[in-house]
Amino acid sequence: MHEGIQPVTSRHSVDEAVARLQSLLAVKGVKLFALIDHSGEAAAAGLAMPNTKLLIFGSPKAGTPLMLVSPSAALDLPLKILAAQSASGETLLSFNDPAWLQQRHGFPADLVANLAAVAALAKVAAE
Repeated sequence: MHEGIQPVTSRHSVDEAVARLQSLLAVKGVKLFALIDHSGEAAAAGLAMPNTKLLIFGSPKAGTPLMLVSPSAALDLPLKILAAQSASGETLLSFNDPAWLQQRHGFPADLVANLAAVAALAKVAAE
């Protein structure tokens, strides 16, 4: 693991995991701001890349309080989950650890809970 990045191994393909995440976000009323298909864009440029997609999502009710007390948190918000096929063929769902984000941006520890949903979403989507 790289500093601040939490990986979860999924039993699903990248595309299945992405679909599961999209469904979970919709059920929970969390806005999906963007789905970036890194591998698709690489293919369009004539480059090969394992299946890699980034979901950018969040809730203004959760993120705004962090950005108000620590404006630099906007560099890492909205939340993101990276769904990527590893070199060994497994699917990894990776996200920034909320405690690491708190340390990086210095917002009050009680606001870490505003970001805790990212871990739960990744774990449920991976099951």
